[in-house]
Amino acid sequence: MASSPDFSSADSTPGNPGSGSPSPPAAPSGTAGGEGRGRVRPRRAAVMAVPATLVAAGLAVLTAQGALGVQFAISGMPFTVTATELNGTGFEQFGGLDNMADGSPNAGDTGGQVLVVTSAIKKATLTKLCQSVDLGGTNLLITAGGGAEKVTASDLTTDSTELSGNASFDNIEIGNDASTLDKANAKGPIGVFSQQADTVHIGNLRQTNYATTAAVFKLPGLKLRFSGSGC
Repeated sequence: MASSPDFSSADSTPGNPGSGSPSPPAAPSGTAGGEGRGRVRPRRAAVMAVPATLVAAGLAVLTAQGALGVQFAISGMPFTVTATELNGTGFEQFGGLDNMADGSPNAGDTGGQVLVVTSAIKKATLTKLCQSVDLGGTNLLITAGGGAEKVTASDLTTDSTELSGNASFDNIEIGNDASTLDKANAKGPIGVFSQQADTVHIGNLRQTNYATTAAVFKLPGLKLRFSGSGC
């Protein structure tokens, strides 16, 4: 579970579930082409949010005053995150747009924008965390939390294009206005569809992420290496 204007910079940031970027201070101003990442006009941005299951249900596309995005320019290179188990308290989720740096070679025909789902968790623990980035012919692989100590994070956000697992929630609210969320330290723009819950549990988590932030990220047993295969 991508970046969050309400959070401080991560202490260390291998990708993690729950992470996307919550509510940026300003709407992205570029344009984007392509279906699903369509050309964005000022004050008109399509945003989406994944329903309660986090794995299957459809998109909610709404008009908002601005689009959401991380506080930094993303590389445009997706990375995979897996964990055998994620447990979190204070869960929020809403849609957004992340922006690449001007002239990024990864922009393709998207105009440098990626449509994402931002997940925010106030406090999270993860078991057997794995993150991998395909560098073309090799993968940069990061693992942690495989022993007695689990990975822990506070004010964790992830910006994802895909998320799967076996999920359960306590006291979930679906259909909130993103500007009114209060379970984690993140808010979206007024008029944006969102959901939140007191707790979240996801078994066999798998994400495709473009950004992750956390106020604190503790990675016991951290290993970073190159590998012929990813997570």
